[in-house]
Amino acid sequence: MSGVSRGHLAMLVFSALVAGSFSLGSLAANHIAPVALNAVRFVLAAAVIGGVALAWGGVPRAAFRAPWRYLVLGGLFGFYFVMMFEGLKTAPPVSASAVFTLTPLMAAGFGYLLLRQHMTGRMALAMFCGAVGALWVIFRADLGALMAFEVGRGEVIYFIGCAAHALYAPMVRMLNRGENAVVFAFGTMLGGAVTLMGWGWQEVVATDWPGLPAIVWITLVYTAVFASAATTVLLQFAALHLPSSKVMAYTYLTPTWVIGWEFFLDNGLPGPLVVIGVALTAVALLLLLKNEH
Repeated sequence: MSGVSRGHLAMLVFSALVAGSFSLGSLAANHIAPVALNAVRFVLAAAVIGGVALAWGGVPRAAFRAPWRYLVLGGLFGFYFVMMFEGLKTAPPVSASAVFTLTPLMAAGFGYLLLRQHMTGRMALAMFCGAVGALWVIFRADLGALMAFEVGRGEVIYFIGCAAHALYAPMVRMLNRGENAVVFAFGTMLGGAVTLMGWGWQEVVATDWPGLPAIVWITLVYTAVFASAATTVLLQFAALHLPSSKVMAYTYLTPTWVIGWEFFLDNGLPGPLVVIGVALTAVALLLLLKNEH
């Protein structure tokens, strides 16, 4: 399997794992300060990836030249997750995941500004389909709400976080100096742990950890191991083999995965009109992944 094919496979798994964060996060968001939860999850994720890196040949000293790179990447990733959990306090999981599908458009813009990665006509069409589908879901298939631009506070907060996530993808390629995906992800998680602990230390200390409900611990473990450690490695790997816009194209699958998660957790299914928007995001994915040549 070529590096490009493995990059696509990595992002397919990435989208499925990320989707779980929306459904579980919405259940846990109102029980704990988002910065406290994410500070601890980044510490756990750094420990997990660090253990994997040591088992797979260790972490070379050269990987930590210019450590500011990891603070930048970890800070962007950490900020994204804090905004995600803050937004999930009020935004429904499917709606929040639709906001996430606006990330490819922003990633394409950052990819052009930072790496001069150009957007083709097919990519522009895909971005348009994805944006229309996302807006359809965000406004709950309500044309009146769309015309009045009545977007929820949670969606706005999460959109700001998604901008940081979009910037993260091209920054990985800019700042990587030959480190493999696991080692580079370890540095990113470590940088995120440092920045979030510095940002939210008071919230971490003030949290009644033993008194938290089980769903918070389930969410913490899931997001640390699967939605942080695993997805960071997958995203780092894919970003080194695919253009930023195609890396982020897989976010278009997220609403579909979230619907599956919501059904699995017995939270019901969205209305048929909302599913039309989800279908448009799937069309956007197919357009983006089609070989230009």
